[in-house]
Amino acid sequence: MPRYRWETEEHELFRESLRKFLQKEAEPRYDQWEKDRLIPKSFWKQLGELGFLCPQVDEKYGGLGLDFSFGVIIGEEMERIGAGLTGVGLHNDIVVPYIEAYGTDAQKKKYLPGCVTGDRITAIAMTEPGTGSDLAGIRTTAIRDGDHYVVNGQKTFITNGINGNLALVAVKTDPDAEPRHRGVSLLLIEEGTPGFTKGRKLDKVGMHSQDTAELYFEDCRVPADNLLGEEGKGFHYMMEKLQQERLVVALAAQTAMEDMLRLTVDYVKSRDAFGRPVAAFQNTQFKLAEIATETELGKAFLESLIADHLDGKDIVTKVSMAKSWITDTAKRAAADCMQLHGGYGYMEEYKIARRYRDIPVMSIYAGTNEIMKTIIAKNMGLSGAGAR
Repeated sequence: MPRYRWETEEHELFRESLRKFLQKEAEPRYDQWEKDRLIPKSFWKQLGELGFLCPQVDEKYGGLGLDFSFGVIIGEEMERIGAGLTGVGLHNDIVVPYIEAYGTDAQKKKYLPGCVTGDRITAIAMTEPGTGSDLAGIRTTAIRDGDHYVVNGQKTFITNGINGNLALVAVKTDPDAEPRHRGVSLLLIEEGTPGFTKGRKLDKVGMHSQDTAELYFEDCRVPADNLLGEEGKGFHYMMEKLQQERLVVALAAQTAMEDMLRLTVDYVKSRDAFGRPVAAFQNTQFKLAEIATETELGKAFLESLIADHLDGKDIVTKVSMAKSWITDTAKRAAADCMQLHGGYGYMEEYKIARRYRDIPVMSIYAGTNEIMKTIIAKNMGLSGAGAR
């Protein structure tokens, strides 16, 4: 049965093929990847060989010329294995679309084929120590010097920071611009560029297999040809692309919630307490009934948003609602599902423990949920609400 109303037979076959691949190549190895704190680059290459990297890229650059609906399927199936695979979605649906939308023909020819094969693994470097969600307040500078930009600054919490070899970096090309956002530009910076170094792999509470790092730029000379789009338009570009990024995060939280519900229903049916199944207790039934209801509400909301997004509609307000509500709901569900697992829920060999520590960050990245509520309030016309 199709998962969404817009799914075709082609979508179903694509999902089935990806699921079989992940069950064979990722699921048995995922626990080891979590211990290693890294997903091997060879896995990325396998994804590329099978067409699961950037399927939306135009065929002339090696892609399949598909739309975001196939990215939805990839995101869901990756999340079912574990949140540590989120870097694939970031590469497919967040970073590469910047190059597709704003890149020159030369940039597309240079970078997109490698993004499709897995030879290029991308990262997006926005966040800095002390700035968080305040993208207009970034301090990394890129000062023009002839046919190069000289970049100085630091980025942190960068997904794919270790494996990545192509970073899309938000910089200030005009540090004195007023308003501040008009000084922001985007540069493509390759691994190996002199002055570009990677810091430590950050030791996170969850998402252990997802490599996250600090990036440093010290008198890093980047060719001016690596400017993405127009100088001073970087903030505008990021605002345009954040709609899809936040939709991707909401989708991951939704998928995680569905997975936790399935795991917990199976567990309480098989586990006895005081001479009867845990599922027979009214508290268990009420808790799971609530989670099941919230899961269905989230799914219906997301389905409508995905359809609108595919139609090119502006869903900024609604996607902010989805990102905020679904990630917060998933956090509550994780706590309730762990409680219903009892002591076993706190053991690493039970997947619910991993879900419990992986989910909280979803309400933080891609704009905190507090920022989401500010966007909603602003678009409701409420006085004094902040900017998106």
